[in-house]
Amino acid sequence: MSSSRQRYRILIYSHDSFGLGHLRRCRTIAHAIVDHRPDVSVLILSGSPIIGSFGFSHRVDFVRIPGVIKLQDGDYTSLSLDIGVEAIMSMRGNIIRHTADAFRPDLFIVDKEPLGLRGEVRDTLMMLKARGVPRVLGLRDIMDEPEQLAEEWKRKNAAAALRDLYDQIWVYGLPDICNPLDGIPLPQTVTDNVTYTGYLRRSTATLSTCPLPATGDEPYLLVTTGGGGDGASLVDCVLSAYEHDPAIPYKALLVLGPFMRSALQAEFMERVGRLRQIEAITFEANLENLMASAVGVVAMGGYNTFCEILSFDKPALIVPRRTPRLEQFIRASRAEALGLVRMVPPDRERDPAHMAAMLRALPQQPPPSTAPMPGLLDGLSVIGERVDGCLAVPRPAETPLPRRATIAMT
Repeated sequence: MSSSRQRYRILIYSHDSFGLGHLRRCRTIAHAIVDHRPDVSVLILSGSPIIGSFGFSHRVDFVRIPGVIKLQDGDYTSLSLDIGVEAIMSMRGNIIRHTADAFRPDLFIVDKEPLGLRGEVRDTLMMLKARGVPRVLGLRDIMDEPEQLAEEWKRKNAAAALRDLYDQIWVYGLPDICNPLDGIPLPQTVTDNVTYTGYLRRSTATLSTCPLPATGDEPYLLVTTGGGGDGASLVDCVLSAYEHDPAIPYKALLVLGPFMRSALQAEFMERVGRLRQIEAITFEANLENLMASAVGVVAMGGYNTFCEILSFDKPALIVPRRTPRLEQFIRASRAEALGLVRMVPPDRERDPAHMAAMLRALPQQPPPSTAPMPGLLDGLSVIGERVDGCLAVPRPAETPLPRRATIAMT
């Protein structure tokens, strides 16, 4: 490429207070953008403590901001530093703003939280708006049940942020499955800016961060908990089924997740050691490789896993969590109604005989492709088109920042 050709920069923010979902989605989008455009570099802002365990493409890099975790009362605390929550949030906000100031992006994409965690992205959004930088909010297909989300967004003053600070909203799904903004009172000017991209297609990785388990040529079921912090119930259900019926004709490969408590991991590994048909690992950054080789998938139904199930066209059995959000349950219920997956009935999750029967039948279950939906996996190509449009618009002259923020955050 000629050195005189204009090069563009895209900044992506992912707050990552729990699990792997936000980071994996943002990483997928970043890689798709640089594959689509050889003139773009992408920088990801993330609070994930294990972001360094993932590989990144050329022209994609990350800045890790200090991590936080969410407490049971809904507040946050520092993940590693012995400082108060106000200090850690102020530090994160300053790092985000200074990074954006130095990187000078041509496009800013914010994942899920309109103002960032506890409002930490508000000042950055205002600064970039004054510079004429396009700002996009990216939302997964389902946030929570509408009543809960409406209350949360009202408390966070999210509607004002969408109206005043964003040019576009990208929903990484289809309204046929769910409209994440259903029931949220938003002005027409905001809803006019919403684009449903479709789900984000995944592919196998050419490089793996660790050797894949020795499953041999035998067919196996992949059991994945995502980050694993809330995956104990799923793992226990599967182990109980194999303990009840050791003759299940398929091996199972369990991926416990890096955030599962070490005591639980040790307990599960002990049970795995007594079962000939089961192997377990803690973490594999390139889970796509494991899923591509599996004959069926057992999962909780988080967004990224759902995209992978669709992408690799795998028969899937979903055991969704129901707290603290109903996101996974809503997604699994809608997908089952459309014939894309099967969900374990809520009253049978603890029944090892029923679970064993469903595991036996899983590889013969119709894959998602038997229920075709137009545009289902068009997300990355639509995002590419949207990025093209954002980068093609000339920037207006920079306007001075107001003296004080006009959007409150509680």
